[in-house]
Amino acid sequence: MTSPPLRPPIFNIALHVAFADALAAGLLARTAGDPLALARALVLLPNRRAVTALTEAFVRQLPNAKSGAESGGGLLLPRMVPVGDLDDGGFDRLAAGADVLLPAVVPLLRRLELARLAGGLPGSDRSAVERLRLGDALGEVLDALLAEEIEPETLRAAADGQDLADHWQKTLAFLELIIAVWPEARTGHGGTEGATRLAALIDASIARWQAAPPTGLVVAAGLANPTPALVRLLGAVLHLPQGLVVLPGLDDDLSDVGTARWDAIPISSAEGGRDDPGHPQWALKKLLAALGLERADVQPWPAHGGKLDGPPERAAALLAALAPAAAVTAPPPPPPAAIDGLALAECATAAEEAQVVALALREALERPGERAALITPDPLLARRVAAHCRRWGIAIDSSAGQPLLLTPPGALALALVEAMAEEFAPARLLAVLKHVLVRPDDAAFSAGVRMSDIALRGVRPAPGLDGAGAGLDRWLHERDGRYGRLAARLMGWWHDLAPALEPLDGLRQRSTITLPDLMQALRDALGALAGDGAWAGPDGRQLAALVAEIELHGALFGALRPDEAPALLATLMAGSSVRVPGQGHPRLAILGPVEAQLTRADTLVLAGLNEATWPGRPSPDPWLAPAIRRALGLPGTARAQGLAAQDFLRAASAKRVLITRARRDAGGPQVASRLWLRLVAQFERAGADMLPRRDDLIRIARALDGAAGGPQPAPQPRPNPALNLRPRRISITEIDTLIADPFAFHAKHILKLRKLDPLDQDPTAMMRGNLAHEVLDKWVAARHGSLAQLEQITAEVLSSATSHFPLLAAAWVPRIQLALSWAGQQILNEEDAGWTQMLAEVKGELELAGGVTLSGRIDRLDRDAEGNLRVIDYKTGTPPSGTRVKALEANQLALGLGIAVAGGLSRDGQPVPGGTAGSIEYWQLKGGRKDQGKRHTPLGKGADVPDHVTRALIRAEQLVAQYLLAQTPFTAKLQPQWAWGDFDHLARVAEWINRRERVS
Repeated sequence: MTSPPLRPPIFNIALHVAFADALAAGLLARTAGDPLALARALVLLPNRRAVTALTEAFVRQLPNAKSGAESGGGLLLPRMVPVGDLDDGGFDRLAAGADVLLPAVVPLLRRLELARLAGGLPGSDRSAVERLRLGDALGEVLDALLAEEIEPETLRAAADGQDLADHWQKTLAFLELIIAVWPEARTGHGGTEGATRLAALIDASIARWQAAPPTGLVVAAGLANPTPALVRLLGAVLHLPQGLVVLPGLDDDLSDVGTARWDAIPISSAEGGRDDPGHPQWALKKLLAALGLERADVQPWPAHGGKLDGPPERAAALLAALAPAAAVTAPPPPPPAAIDGLALAECATAAEEAQVVALALREALERPGERAALITPDPLLARRVAAHCRRWGIAIDSSAGQPLLLTPPGALALALVEAMAEEFAPARLLAVLKHVLVRPDDAAFSAGVRMSDIALRGVRPAPGLDGAGAGLDRWLHERDGRYGRLAARLMGWWHDLAPALEPLDGLRQRSTITLPDLMQALRDALGALAGDGAWAGPDGRQLAALVAEIELHGALFGALRPDEAPALLATLMAGSSVRVPGQGHPRLAILGPVEAQLTRADTLVLAGLNEATWPGRPSPDPWLAPAIRRALGLPGTARAQGLAAQDFLRAASAKRVLITRARRDAGGPQVASRLWLRLVAQFERAGADMLPRRDDLIRIARALDGAAGGPQPAPQPRPNPALNLRPRRISITEIDTLIADPFAFHAKHILKLRKLDPLDQDPTAMMRGNLAHEVLDKWVAARHGSLAQLEQITAEVLSSATSHFPLLAAAWVPRIQLALSWAGQQILNEEDAGWTQMLAEVKGELELAGGVTLSGRIDRLDRDAEGNLRVIDYKTGTPPSGTRVKALEANQLALGLGIAVAGGLSRDGQPVPGGTAGSIEYWQLKGGRKDQGKRHTPLGKGADVPDHVTRALIRAEQLVAQYLLAQTPFTAKLQPQWAWGDFDHLARVAEWINRRERVS
């Protein structure tokens, strides 16, 4: 009688079982008879996080460890090695190859070299970032080929017989060229591929085991990636005397339903058939097939995770929910036990989802001793949750760390490069100068930054540091009598600062630069502005290392334009994160799906269950057509979705789980994840109300930052200050402000508020109008001898003001030249008609009743031989209509004429004699080829101008008496269609403007 064949030592820890805790408990049970057996064991794990998880699991198992308890609670842990880091000292020095293998090529060096090679792909010129991304995709193709141990030379054979589009044929030919060139370049750099080195180390380990099998326990746990090297490693472990393979979450249902579900998962065949790498069990099925095993050969692991285990009914229901379409039947609805501990929260927005997740984590802390973890592939959501928790004084460690770009040193480095690329435009320059690391303890420097923030507002100065300095100097000259002392302070501050930025400014002026040049200039600028603070702490040290590495290897990338530098640097920094473990709450964690593969907590929150986030959309492969990938035996681009579904399946099987999604984010409505939809469809088969929803957390989140009773709209403001606070001086333009929006007058003259110009402003209508006024004023003041002189003044004024605005110079300058020429001809014609005395930019004032002074400035005042006066206003835009002028709703020119008639004007300190009210005109400077300009006489021909001026002055006195001499409220927006909007936000106009109870 023959004995039955031994079952292979391959085990499975079910989905609902806490993997790390069950593995620790099982290993402790196997080594209970020998106190040193566990210490001699070798445990192979997928990643470093799994090593940490298993270490913590052993600590949790200590009270149950007999040998540990008897010895006072001590425990000698096994040697735990993340398989991806076999060459980092995890194994002993390998006799067969470890000493002779070349080190893996530096990742950044490889990345830049591949980007340079990819930049040669035929086609249009590619930006620096596009070259880098193409190189990254090329690296992924090479890694995929190496991981599957597919010789690159097989590419052409795989393409034979394939009906590929022309662009795929060209891409494939170029790819073959690169694959032929890259090994030589790699060897020249003295390195080898990481995947090749890993496979060589695995083979060396296998050879050593075959020569001298280890006497201790060797366990490969949680490895489910069916690459040839890992298949060989697991096969070798299975053949060791004490070798064990422990699979993570295999579908162990051997019933007819489970078998149909398993058989419906297609995997690649030797003939190159199609597969389904998007299924969560695809990798495990392919792994077993590669090992020559069946599911029936896999034994259940003889230990459980204890209190962290979830209900097995839920794991079974999840497997049924994610079954392939070919295996979908009509299984019975899940039992109530499957829903125990499971809840969903569907939030309105991404911000609300972050608040709900934070509340769920905070709730978990109220349960003594409970650990909770957020698992999400969305880093922005993770950062939002961490920020919400900080409001309660709770810090959370994130496995992703803090992106270097978001740390102070990283943000300053990128801000400097952005300032260089944008020619030190004011907004970018101030972003650098206001950074927290830039001379934080220098009070004089901070004062200079505050002054420059005001000085550099408005239309942007000329590019470069010289332009910024000229902008500061121009602003100082406009400060009238305060220029002297202020100039010495601010210009001294600027001349002390500018040398720190000159290395980057020098790069800006070059047509092309290199990465080493950029890093050297960046390092010098960072050191000059921030000193040692730029390199202090973990984030500063990581930035320093990255800058040094880019400077060392950056020449491989080739040349780039200065304006491409910010995007390229941001892309290079994007993969760098600063991790400082141990800074967060001991019972909370934020994990990515990969880091969470073998970990488990009492409460898990799975967040971001939208299709674009989890499982995510497959990334297109720009190098290999889908048909080529199938012919080569490479997994399809949906492989990442299968891994994401596997991570979700394992995490959702835990004891207490909250799953969340947001219906929309900042980009618009979001599609629910297929994982969410299948889960809901499966569990609601048992009844629409059976699946719990955490609407209570959503209500708390909405109430947490919301005012009681909801937002209350503000009423129309009607401030009513004391009489002694009201000014006794008013300009002719502000009379119209009192008519249209008294609140704006109150904000400007009683609250003393002034609107700041935006930073880095494009040329505005006001700037264009001021330039036109300046030309005509200079020509009139110079007694305008001829149109040739006007053209000369026009060229001088416009060329200096528009030289760094090419669009303005090309589109607007020719038009305004035509308009100014038209205006000059009109002025000469007026002289011939008897208007001989013309004055430009004349100021004056007039005393009104009650002791209030009316002041104003007139663009041009004309006088004829009879003493008639005419006021003219130049307009580059549309002038007020005659209807408004006659209705005394636009009174600027009439009031200016009234001051002139009364003799209230002066020029160069000399009074201008009064006269008779003649007319008021707007000259509209259009600049069209057919219509270069137009004269508007708003009162019309034959109008009684003196009477209109008198009525305008009476209207001004009435408004002055109403608002400045009496206790009258300054009501907002009496005429909203005419009002200037500088203070609309202060008056909260949007909250009341359409309400019927608006005060009139």
